Amino acid sequence: MAKKKTGSAQPFNRVKPATNVWISILFIFLALLCLLPALLVLIVSFSSESSVRLNGYSYFPSELSLTAYTYLGRQTGYIGHAFLNSIGVTIVGTLFGLITTSTMGYALSRPNYRLRKFFTWFIFIPMLFSGGLVASYMINAQILHLKDTYWALILPICCSSFYCIIMRTFFQTTVPDAIIESAKIDGARQIRIFVQIVLPISLPAIATIGLFLTFAYWNDWMMAKYYISGNKHNLFPLQYVLISLEENIDFLTRNQQMMTAGTVNSVPSETVRMAMVVISVVPIALSYPFFQKYFVSGLTIGAVKG
Repeated sequence: MAKKKTGSAQPFNRVKPATNVWISILFIFLALLCLLPALLVLIVSFSSESSVRLNGYSYFPSELSLTAYTYLGRQTGYIGHAFLNSIGVTIVGTLFGLITTSTMGYALSRPNYRLRKFFTWFIFIPMLFSGGLVASYMINAQILHLKDTYWALILPICCSSFYCIIMRTFFQTTVPDAIIESAKIDGARQIRIFVQIVLPISLPAIATIGLFLTFAYWNDWMMAKYYISGNKHNLFPLQYVLISLEENIDFLTRNQQMMTAGTVNSVPSETVRMAMVVISVVPIALSYPFFQKYFVSGLTIGAVKG
């Protein structure tokens, strides 16, 4: 009977060759839609400023140039230090975020934890009603004294209620209670159960949350704008520095009547914007393949198996 059921289900799972071709063409087209804008940004960043001003953004520029990267290269000390700041903040912030999120999610997933319902509502309410920017600034700057420190770039976005709920749900639906109970019988404590048993099982969810945290820290510049003073140049992350450079370029472009012709023409305003995008995107894009295996598994958590 089992063979008969399997055979009867096969026609519904088959895809005709012609349909398979059209599906492949559709996905190739969608992939190109995602790839072409990124390719355009890369090409424009290697184009000359005169070519962009004359012909606009083009996949086939009339002249190639490294002027934009040369201009950014003159800011090596400023951008280089900011680049290292972003790397450090991203690594430390992601580790802190994973620790706080996973431990909180695991505690809330245990049915014998007495305060489970209270803390579930405690972290759920901020997802619906935020305290606001003024309240968070007063807490971080005046009470916790995080202003003008690296912790101001890390702690405010370290723990997310949404990620805690995801981890709690994952632990409840994926980690078997029988494994945890057998470990307790063998005399293992909660910290050992969590580190040696729960975490290895939870790699897909941890990698997914870790990827989101990495993106958030790498692309963040608002924390620097709120909590880092203008004279603390050694604390600025990369994104904030690039935005500041772009604002300076926009200022020179808007007020070109007050500048000499040589000053305005020496600033590659259009191509340098694209070069900034390439510099900020490439490092985080290179990290994605390391998360891809677990990220795909994390996205399919809870899927119904046939």
